Amino acid sequence: MKGELILLLSVIVLLQVVHSCPDKCHCHSSTDFVDCSRQGLAEIPSDLPPQTRMLHLQDNQIHQLPAFAFRSVPWLTTLNLSNNSLSNVAPQAFDGLQHLQVLNLTQNCLLSLESRLFRSLPQLRELDLSSNNISHLPTSLGKPWENLTVFAVQQNQLQQLDGALLESMPSVRLLFLKDNLWKCNCHLRGLKLWLEKFIYKGGITDGVICRSPDTWKGKDLLKIPHELYQPCPPPAPDPGSPQTQQPSSAYGAVPRPPENHSSGERDLLGCEFKPKPRPVNLRHAIGTVIITGVMCGVLCLMMLAAAIYGCTYAAITAQYHRGRLAQTNEPGKTEGKELFDSSPA
Repeated sequence: MKGELILLLSVIVLLQVVHSCPDKCHCHSSTDFVDCSRQGLAEIPSDLPPQTRMLHLQDNQIHQLPAFAFRSVPWLTTLNLSNNSLSNVAPQAFDGLQHLQVLNLTQNCLLSLESRLFRSLPQLRELDLSSNNISHLPTSLGKPWENLTVFAVQQNQLQQLDGALLESMPSVRLLFLKDNLWKCNCHLRGLKLWLEKFIYKGGITDGVICRSPDTWKGKDLLKIPHELYQPCPPPAPDPGSPQTQQPSSAYGAVPRPPENHSSGERDLLGCEFKPKPRPVNLRHAIGTVIITGVMCGVLCLMMLAAAIYGCTYAAITAQYHRGRLAQTNEPGKTEGKELFDSSPA
């Protein structure tokens, strides 16, 4: 009897632990949904039900996320942390959320993201980073996001976006990029090419509107011709860097070219392939074509006028010489006739 009572009490305690709910939250056990929004919370509640699958923490005063902040809810699939003034997020903050599919971090104070931050979210499908102060995104945010279909970074401070990051999202279909400080120079050419392919495959995006330079301010990146984007020049080598010194490795020193090579051959060996330069401005190119055509037309007209003048001059000269010959021959004929008439019968 005593053992049965102890067992019953243990079951009651376990049930209370399983169905516990934080004081300022509303738990819906039938849907595994916990709503802790608009409660003035400064940190993540520690007594969340472990079976929680949907957690709303928006509109609170949470400023930081420590490592393993959600270890008590490993089955979480949807997490809303919008409008919390988050500025400090530990690289391991989301570790353990193997089933998370939707993550909302909008309207916070994030300045940058570490590449390790999302590495433990293999099932992530939607990531919303809108309305922050993010000025830089890494080239990779962990393993390739094969399941990510929605990626939003609008209303941030981004000037560039590396194509390698987008290449790690092969399944993305919705991409939101507007209202950033996009700098439409050679560094954004890769994004333009990627977006053209993305749209061709059926992807949807809200577009990239240039903020600088002044030439393209307010223009859509996708509507700027490719000819106006020259490849970025290679970075100048640093004289103090190890790369500029004689390299060596475990496989042996890098061989030098033979000393009897000509200077031209050495230049070819040391130079990298560079693409052909393209016209800087299409207007200048069109103007050059028009001016060249006009000059060719004028030259042709001048040559035609010269030919007509030459032919006319030759005809007049020939006619003049024929007239002189006729006048020269007439006195001879008259004299001969007179001689003939005065001869004896």
